[in-house]
Amino acid sequence: MEGNIAQFGQFIGAGLAAIGSGLAAIGVGSVAANYLGGALRNPSAAASQTATLFIGLAFAEALGIFSFLVALLLMFAV
Repeated sequence: MEGNIAQFGQFIGAGLAAIGSGLAAIGVGSVAANYLGGALRNPSAAASQTATLFIGLAFAEALGIFSFLVALLLMFAV
C-alpha cells in the first residue's frame, strides 16, 4: 500500500513540474508578441533588437526544458 502512495506522489509531482513546459510556451509567445509589437511601431529599430529576441526565446525555452527534466526525474529516478 505504501508503494502505491509513493508512486502516486511521484506522478502528482511530475504533473506539477510538467506545467512549467506549458508556461514556457506562453512565455515564448509573449516574448515574440512583444518583439513584433515593437517592430511594427518602430521598424528601423527592429534589426537591432533581434539578438535580444533570440536571448529571450532561449531563456524561456530553457525553463521549459528544465521543468520537463524535473518531471522525468520525478517519474523515473525517484
